[in-house]
Amino acid sequence: MGAPRISWRTAVVTGAATLLAGSGAGTASWAAYRLLMAQAGAARGVIGRDTSKPPEADGIYTAGCVAPEPWRTGKHADLHLMIFGDSTAAGVGCLTADGVPGVRIARALAEASGKRIRLSTKAISGATSKGLAGQVDAMFVAGPPPDAAVIFIGANDITKKHSISASARRLGAAVARLHLSGSVVVVGTCPDLGTVSAIPQPLRTIVWNWSVRLARAQFAVTIAAGGHPVALGELGREFRTAPEQMFSADGFHPSAAGYELAAARVLPALLAALEQRGLNTDRGAHGLRRGLAARLRGLVAQKSGAVAADDAEARNGRGDVPGARQVRYT
Repeated sequence: MGAPRISWRTAVVTGAATLLAGSGAGTASWAAYRLLMAQAGAARGVIGRDTSKPPEADGIYTAGCVAPEPWRTGKHADLHLMIFGDSTAAGVGCLTADGVPGVRIARALAEASGKRIRLSTKAISGATSKGLAGQVDAMFVAGPPPDAAVIFIGANDITKKHSISASARRLGAAVARLHLSGSVVVVGTCPDLGTVSAIPQPLRTIVWNWSVRLARAQFAVTIAAGGHPVALGELGREFRTAPEQMFSADGFHPSAAGYELAAARVLPALLAALEQRGLNTDRGAHGLRRGLAARLRGLVAQKSGAVAADDAEARNGRGDVPGARQVRYT
C-alpha cells in the first residue's frame, strides 16, 4: 500500500454495477451510486493521505546487532536481501526501523544463519504492479541481482481499480525476471482490504472481494514464474479482531505489530527456499519457525474472546465482511 490515493469514483461506479447487475431500475441504480459515492467520500476523509516516509532501514545485519552497519562498496555480506513493492514493503506506519518488515526478515535471517545479511529496499510508497518493472530495472542498473527478493504488492492496484488479470500478469513478469537472474523470490500477496474499517459497507465488501480475487491470481502467477507465494490475506482475522493493535494511526497501513505478523508469514517460506538453494540456516532455524508460529497462536488466543463474539455476530447476519474467514488462497 501507499499513501491512499484511492480511485473511489471508479470503485463506486464498478461497485454499483456489481451490486445492481441485471437491474433495470434506474432510480435504484442512481440511489446505490449516490450511497457508494457518499461512503467513498467519508472513507477518503477519515483515511486522509499519509505522506510520512518509512524509517531508514538498509544496511548489513548480523546476529544480535543493535543497529545495521552502513553498506559501502568493498564491504562483505553473505546474503543480499532486497525488498520490492509498495509502502507496506517499505514499512510506512512504523515509528522506528525495528518494526519495518524488511528489518524483521533480515534480522531473523541473520539469527538463523549466523551470516551477514545486507538489506536493500527498492519499494516505493504508492507503487502498483505497474511500478515493479521500474524497481527491477533500477536493481539491474545499480548492481547484480540479490540472493533473495521479497515483494509486497497489490493493495494500490485494488484502490486504484486496476485490472486484476493485468496486475497479476505484471507481478508474474517481475517474479520471472528476478527468478531467472538467480534470485529466490517470495511474494506476499494482496492483503485483505476488508479489514480497513474506515471503508464503510457495502463498499468495504466490494473492496474485500477485489482483494481476494487479486490475491488468488497473484498466488497462481507467482508459482508459475518460479516464486514462492505467501497469502497475507489470511491475516485478515487478526487485523479484524484487533484493529487498534494491528493498524497504525492512519487506520490504513499496518502498525509494527501488524508488520511483525506479515514478516512471520513470509519467513518460513523464505527460509525453506534459501535452504533449498544451499544457504545454511540450521542455526536456530527450526526454533525460529516454532517461535513465529507460537507468536501467531498467541495473538489468536489473546483475542479469542473477540473472535468468538465476532463469529457469533456473523452467524446472526451482522458481520462486516460476510464469508471472509472462509477465504483460502491455496
